[in-house]
Amino acid sequence: MKGDMGERASGTTRRIATGAASILFWILAWQAASMAVNSEFILAGPLDAARSLVRLIPEPEFWVHIGFSLARIALGTAAGYVLAIALAVAAHAWRAARILIAPALSAIKSTPVACVVVVLLIWFGSRNVSAIAVFLMVLPGVYFPVLKGLDQLDPAREELFWLYRARWGVRLLAHVVPGVLPYLVSASATVLSMSWKAGVAAELIGVPDGSIGERIYQAKLLLETADLFAWTIVVVLIAWAFEHLVLAALKACWPAAGRWAARRGEAAVTAPSTADARELVGAHNLAIGHTGTVICRGLDVSLHRGETLCLQGPSGAGKTTFIATISGTIPPLSGELNLLEHMRMSAVFQDTRLIDDLNACDNVRMFSGAATPVRELLAELLPTDALDVPVRELSGGQRRRVELVRALAAPSDLVLLDEPFTGLDEDTHRRAIAFIRAHANGRAIVLSTHDPRDAEALGAHVLTVGRSRVGA
Repeated sequence: MKGDMGERASGTTRRIATGAASILFWILAWQAASMAVNSEFILAGPLDAARSLVRLIPEPEFWVHIGFSLARIALGTAAGYVLAIALAVAAHAWRAARILIAPALSAIKSTPVACVVVVLLIWFGSRNVSAIAVFLMVLPGVYFPVLKGLDQLDPAREELFWLYRARWGVRLLAHVVPGVLPYLVSASATVLSMSWKAGVAAELIGVPDGSIGERIYQAKLLLETADLFAWTIVVVLIAWAFEHLVLAALKACWPAAGRWAARRGEAAVTAPSTADARELVGAHNLAIGHTGTVICRGLDVSLHRGETLCLQGPSGAGKTTFIATISGTIPPLSGELNLLEHMRMSAVFQDTRLIDDLNACDNVRMFSGAATPVRELLAELLPTDALDVPVRELSGGQRRRVELVRALAAPSDLVLLDEPFTGLDEDTHRRAIAFIRAHANGRAIVLSTHDPRDAEALGAHVLTVGRSRVGA
């Protein structure tokens, strides 16, 4: 660990040194060119620009001009982000909105800034032209990447939040934010720097009183080349700081949003919907499969609270499909399937579905009740040093155990366990069985497994599933 930290620090130092050396090289080249021309009027050097900057900084008007431009460019940028994200959400949700929005934003994206500014000056005057120009530049630059991020959200993770009945705020923070954020950060790296170019360009055309653009325009008219370079340096520095501050804020959103979602999820979880003896799952002559192709037919099942149903059969026989049909993620092909209304479910899926950047406690806490002793439950199956690191650093067997704890910690009526012992050694397998027995708390359980001993250990009814037929 210390070696890795040392290597990262050394790498950061090298990058800073390399960047500084590159900047110094171009400053020296600029100074050499200025000395060769030997005319401050034609090409002021870096020393001339530095002297002008030192002279400008103490002037109150210098800071007034910076504040004027910064306020408008920042406001235009923020408004562009807000509307772009809102439009992307609408376009993702409704196809009609996507069709209507795309041509308008494509046209804005393709129109030169100078043409837009001229029209804006006619409509709105010069004072706020930079804010509107920046807004129009940011809008398509953020909209299209955010829409792509929304379209690329992981459907398996969406199914996780849907099955556990997570509230919209938890889904937003723990599913949408990490899915969209990489696209937004990548777009922002370009948009934020371009916003200052567009804003100052608009001010140079409109020349609003009190703006940076006005001072640059005056320096050009008065042939004050050193002042022109000084103000350009100011714009570059502010744009650089603005870009890096916003990018840092965006990157800080994750995994902080996920940890916040875990607290919100924990506080929002309610008790299971039923505590009576009514049938939770009832199937009669049920046929299951995918896209109209029957994998298994003739299912007859009746499951009540406190009962465990163990599905056994070869790979591909339909065990996972049966569990997915009960959960509601795929529809039955024929027959009857009755589920208790408002029944809550929890699950271990066949594939791993954890939020990799969060630790084991937060992954479980997101779907557990506020009074659930999450850490103690996890400690029954995992070493304590595995509880506070991102789950991406855990082994496959440890990740599987986190999912098992999550399924049993969530307040549910029905627990669906699809191959929950995958990757577990014999001893851990026995401990996992004991964990299920200890924390079933009278709930119904559907378990898919290849090991016939699991049914005996859990006192389960066995359903042997085979292609095209089912036998009890």
